[in-house]
Amino acid sequence: MLTIFSTPKPFRGHIGIIQRNALQSWKLLHPDVEVILFGDDEGAAETAREFGIRHEPEIRRAEQGTKYLNYIFERAQQIALHDVVCYVNCDIILPSAFRKAIELAASRRRPFLMVGHRWDTDVSEPVDFVQENWEEQLMTIVSDRGKQQADWYIDYFAFSRGLYRNIPPLVIGRVAWDNWLIWKARSLGAAVIQASPFVKAIHQNHDYSYHPSGAAGVWGDELAQRNKLLANWPKHFYTIENAQYRSTDEAIVWSGRHFLVDFRVLWKFLASRFWCAWFEFLGRTRKLRHAAGLRHENISTLLTKLGLRRVQNKPE
Repeated sequence: MLTIFSTPKPFRGHIGIIQRNALQSWKLLHPDVEVILFGDDEGAAETAREFGIRHEPEIRRAEQGTKYLNYIFERAQQIALHDVVCYVNCDIILPSAFRKAIELAASRRRPFLMVGHRWDTDVSEPVDFVQENWEEQLMTIVSDRGKQQADWYIDYFAFSRGLYRNIPPLVIGRVAWDNWLIWKARSLGAAVIQASPFVKAIHQNHDYSYHPSGAAGVWGDELAQRNKLLANWPKHFYTIENAQYRSTDEAIVWSGRHFLVDFRVLWKFLASRFWCAWFEFLGRTRKLRHAAGLRHENISTLLTKLGLRRVQNKPE
């Protein structure tokens, strides 16, 4: 069936509530779903025992305490009971449709990666999973007050075990690693499938108090910049739109939209490299150009005299 793995933040306060909600939703997908929780964070061992899920306390961290992605992904693929594995951020509630999408993707019998949009929703209390209609009630809240996030917010990665090897030392909790994972799957020839809107993954809103600088730090601190460098940002900045396929409630179908998106990504990369090279050229040739009289004001005067530049009358 499926092995889901994740790593939590400490189980305290609101974060503790929404993480417990997420874990219980994963367990309810199917009786044979395996859930692995990585890390020695506060409350992780106790919560794993309570829900009957596998706990792997060993984790590898950067100097600042942030967890390395490569250890979690590679270890999960080694110990998983199933051939389809899925990393999910520990604040995501997965609906029952997720299982159907996984089954459709796995039935194609070729390496794949399945991703999808998330719906940001305010959830402040424990979900009552004992109620038979808990999912229906929650989806009503999502439809009324939830917000679908942009294509570069990616919170789950379901893939064929063995797809990811030799992952660079990217850290979780910062930017770029999720976009790199999509690029990597495409570069390996895997089928990248986007499961939305068939699957509405519910992201339970929370603050960024775990970072001293809040959300700005997640995007711009030293670790975020290192992630971008390791992920070859922006060349390997792939999003959900780069998927070649999409999932419906009946089949996996081909989508040609990714050609346009791939071209746009390439164009932005080439444009950024062109301007970097251009400004470097201007800097290196400044003395030579000035010696030859090729200053900006001289060129502007010449273009005006040749009638190639319109003179703008100054207001009186």
